[in-house]
Amino acid sequence: MTTTRRSNEHRIVAFLDGPDSLNIGNVIHSTEGAKQYGYSGALVGGVTVYGWATPAILEALGDGWLDRGWAEIAFRHPTYPGDELMIRVEGDGAAAWSLRMTKPDGSDAVVGTLGLGDAPWLGELTLPTRVEPEPRLETLPRLTMEIAPVGQDLRPMRVSATPEELRAYAIEKQRSQDPRFVGEQPLLHPGWIAARITPLLHHSYDYGPAIHAKSHIQHLTRPQAGGAVTVAGRFVDTYERKGHHYGITHGLILAADGRRLAQIQHTTIYEVAKRGGA
Repeated sequence: MTTTRRSNEHRIVAFLDGPDSLNIGNVIHSTEGAKQYGYSGALVGGVTVYGWATPAILEALGDGWLDRGWAEIAFRHPTYPGDELMIRVEGDGAAAWSLRMTKPDGSDAVVGTLGLGDAPWLGELTLPTRVEPEPRLETLPRLTMEIAPVGQDLRPMRVSATPEELRAYAIEKQRSQDPRFVGEQPLLHPGWIAARITPLLHHSYDYGPAIHAKSHIQHLTRPQAGGAVTVAGRFVDTYERKGHHYGITHGLILAADGRRLAQIQHTTIYEVAKRGGA
């Protein structure tokens, strides 16, 4: 019997608030800051770009993906403000689905795999033992390969997640009017969930400019707003590739009542190599 593959397509024009301002935490998201590292313009944040795929993902996999689903994504080429992205989710409904976010020149901004249930790599993610929120130190050490805390837990942090804040994220960062994310009791948006690990690493170390490279994201239960979440994690590896210094963190997001909302493997370039041209 032949299985028919199904696909869902959406389009979005990439946007970024204030790309000409250097008064931001990560100057790679500013025009002049990015050019200092050889890019032709401000880079839109990877987790924001990934979040734009949410409508296509939910159309294909349904709300069950938010309850217990997974995504494995890699960022292949930078997304700049004004880029038109074709977002395509394709599969046969039986196993993993593919995700592609393609630029007008045919290059892929994002490629990935999606599925329902538990990801095949979920058992490879480590869980931190430190899960009680701790205050941020006044002075943070600079993250380098020499002092990278491989195998050590990071400082857990509490993150506000009020309905007002979640609605603002969905409207401003995702330009979404989906009642799931802007209603009276909004769910945590998949892009918001994916974005929690960068602040977690900044809660323990000073670093940047930085570029998001890959993510493995496992949703564990319905991500209902509860006023606040706890984000904890463990730094598991660091390496150098083509002059970039990479770090891998295994993160855990906990609801206010202690339920595990998501586990994430986040790969970031925490020291970006300067290139001669865009």
